[in-house]
Amino acid sequence: MSLEKYQTELIEHGMSAGALKFGTFTLKSGRTSPYFFNAGLLASGPVLDTLCSAYAATIARALQASPGLPAFDVLFGPAYKGIPFAAGTALLLHRDHGITVGFAYDRKEAKDHGEGGILVGAPVRGKRVLVLDDVATAGTAIRGAIETVTREGGEVVGAVLMLDRQEVGKEGKSTLAEVEALLGGKGRVPTILKMKDLMEWLQEHGRTEELAKMQEYWEQYGAKESE
Repeated sequence: MSLEKYQTELIEHGMSAGALKFGTFTLKSGRTSPYFFNAGLLASGPVLDTLCSAYAATIARALQASPGLPAFDVLFGPAYKGIPFAAGTALLLHRDHGITVGFAYDRKEAKDHGEGGILVGAPVRGKRVLVLDDVATAGTAIRGAIETVTREGGEVVGAVLMLDRQEVGKEGKSTLAEVEALLGGKGRVPTILKMKDLMEWLQEHGRTEELAKMQEYWEQYGAKESE
């Protein structure tokens, strides 16, 4: 296995922006992780270009694969971090891959004037929707996005992740397997990066101490069926 150029660029841009760090971090789940990815720090033009280009390339590849993603009409970016990701990815899908779709996002609180409602952007009612998310550990954000889109009359046909931590989820299976089950088998969940990709990058760059900690974490929490 070798990393794609856009995967390597995202890892290295993430590290230079301080978004991807290796060390000791306590997650919301209570687990002590040897790495952490804060997508909120991907906040410059070049880094956003790298990330959205990676999203667009991953989506285009999945649409071409067999089996791949079902066709979709709207990209949905959960507030708040998902908003610029959805906008940038919709732009780059059109510019670089000839794929034209709308994008939408939600508000944290419903608006009671103007157009009102909880969603902004392209209408989702009666549309096929693809959800963008950053990091999946427990899959909480994706579950919330599916509920929001479904409540507003859209059909979620898939989700695309920046990083799959490849950890066992609530039901003892990989988080992605649980999300795919929520989608009713209608679409798989492609990812730009997986934990194993980060480990491969560390190995290629001789960062043996960090790699050993990642391997130890994998042995304890890794979803082996996701390899």
